[in-house]
Amino acid sequence: MNKDLENKIDEILTRGVNEVIKKDHLKERLLSGEKLRIKFGIDPTSPYLHLGRAIALLKLKDLQELGHKIVIIIGDFTGVIGDSSDKESERPILEKKTVEKNLKTYKDQIGKILDVDKVKFHRNSEWLKNLDYEEISKQADIFSLAEFIARDNIKKRLKDDSRISLRELLYPLMQGYDSVAVEADLEIGGTDQRFNLLSGREMQRTYKQKPQDILMVNLIEGTDGRKMSSSWGNTVNLLDEPNEMLGKIMSMGDELIIKYFIHCTRISMDEIRKMEDGMKDEKINPRDAKIKLAEEIVKIYHGQEEARKAKEYFISTFSERKIPDNVAPFPSPAPEISIIDYMISAGLAESKSDARRKIEQGGVSIDGEKITDPNKILDDSFSGKVVKVGKKDFVKIVF
Repeated sequence: MNKDLENKIDEILTRGVNEVIKKDHLKERLLSGEKLRIKFGIDPTSPYLHLGRAIALLKLKDLQELGHKIVIIIGDFTGVIGDSSDKESERPILEKKTVEKNLKTYKDQIGKILDVDKVKFHRNSEWLKNLDYEEISKQADIFSLAEFIARDNIKKRLKDDSRISLRELLYPLMQGYDSVAVEADLEIGGTDQRFNLLSGREMQRTYKQKPQDILMVNLIEGTDGRKMSSSWGNTVNLLDEPNEMLGKIMSMGDELIIKYFIHCTRISMDEIRKMEDGMKDEKINPRDAKIKLAEEIVKIYHGQEEARKAKEYFISTFSERKIPDNVAPFPSPAPEISIIDYMISAGLAESKSDARRKIEQGGVSIDGEKITDPNKILDDSFSGKVVKVGKKDFVKIVF
């Protein structure tokens, strides 16, 4: 037996993985040299794919490198209907034009990780829009209402008297039928998709296919500590500019460093374990580990040179408190203006109360000198100086 191959497969089946359904069966197939059809579905509910989505895409890359066939299903039909798997309230129906707009760059974003020339892309409207009531009724008969409402988020919504539409009950049928349509051998998804993933197995049995194996990856927290979700705006997006992407990673809590190394990079597990031990023994500064993490993530999506420049920008701007060279100018709307009004005009604050709060919290400076007086007046003598708000917002004053 090829030991390198076995080690590679063991890592695929464990790294960042919460559960594998029929693990022994799947491992045997992967070791046999059989080329599997591996399914992954994405509903275009946002124009941006984020690192939470990329966990599964990196897993697909590992499998693609072993020669397996990757099938990406863009849920242009299911995206309109809406999945309730991770929601504590009913997801609204999306307009088709919104879905079309959202999915426009998905292939390019996926191409940051996968070799898209070797990926088979489908839209699930290809088959779902053609189903009639007779076929849908046949599918619905596979599952009971009790199975649907046994899910934790559905139980919670029932307890809270939140509305659950019959439309939401249909979503697992549609995702399950996707597996039938592409004859999936393996489906990859997040832990929040467990019921939908299992529905694919049952649907395939009904349609006389061999039930797919399932690999569930963990979910990760976003920039605010909650589950990364486009709905909450706490995402690190694959299309974020290098400086922004690196800055978001650096802003997150130290407790996420190892989790992100495991799930969002392909640094070896041996190196990650040494880093974890080093931080526990206080031999490695968490800040140094985090900047290595951030640089590694930026490198995946923007290349090594852009990652290096983003790291240098961060160290120069935030660690050494230097002002960057390329600060955009913003002309004052008046010959004299209060610092508060200037901040609002320049987009550095949303309102007077927001500007005042930022000043009072010590987050506003001009050419490195902290501003403590919210009534400070700016005039021509400030022209060319730089206002800094928070850690990353800079504007050059122009009169």
